[in-house]
Amino acid sequence: MISYEDIRAKAEENAGGAAELAARMPELKTDAEIRKTPAAEYFSAMSFRIFSTGLNQTMVRNKWPAFEEAFHGFEPAKVAFMSEDDIAALMENTAIIRHLGKIRATHHNALALVELEKEHGSIGNYLADWPLGNIAGLYEDIKIRFKQLGGNSGPYFVRMMGKDGYIMTPDVVTALNRLGVGSGKLTSKKDRTAVQEAFNRWHEESGAPYAHISRTLAIWTG
Repeated sequence: MISYEDIRAKAEENAGGAAELAARMPELKTDAEIRKTPAAEYFSAMSFRIFSTGLNQTMVRNKWPAFEEAFHGFEPAKVAFMSEDDIAALMENTAIIRHLGKIRATHHNALALVELEKEHGSIGNYLADWPLGNIAGLYEDIKIRFKQLGGNSGPYFVRMMGKDGYIMTPDVVTALNRLGVGSGKLTSKKDRTAVQEAFNRWHEESGAPYAHISRTLAIWTG
């Protein structure tokens, strides 16, 4: 397998230099910062990711203060206790995006967050404690626990909250195909294992965060 040093060298060339490449790397949080982030902040970001999928993010962001009010500041315990009447009322609220499937997913996710915090103490602990060597397992666990966080929605949520990890964007998938890690969309269990192993090797070689390796691969494709 090609070394990460060679991948980074080509990415630097494509980006216009080392400084330009470094400037394009995503910002990450420390484990301590991830742990102390309030549950409502995680829940709000998770819900924003769900409601903005397929829509203009600026439009959704402009509506987000109304969402914060409608969903009780995204306090998981408060949303978890919403009734069918409450959900019906939200479908009449013209200040938010009235998508029944996403509203019901938000209610489900509040319940799932309450259960997760019983298990781990906080969602911050859950994310901070998950080993990077099996970040694919975190994405799969999020997909199982929460609604409408499959595909890249879960990984993008994790990235939004500052947790390290790669994202299988089209450019990253293209890079992994060209590098011989796999072929096609890389969605099978065998493919996911091969991808995780490749990222683990590049991380061990370079010490670079997985998120930075992911972004570098995307830029490597040109």
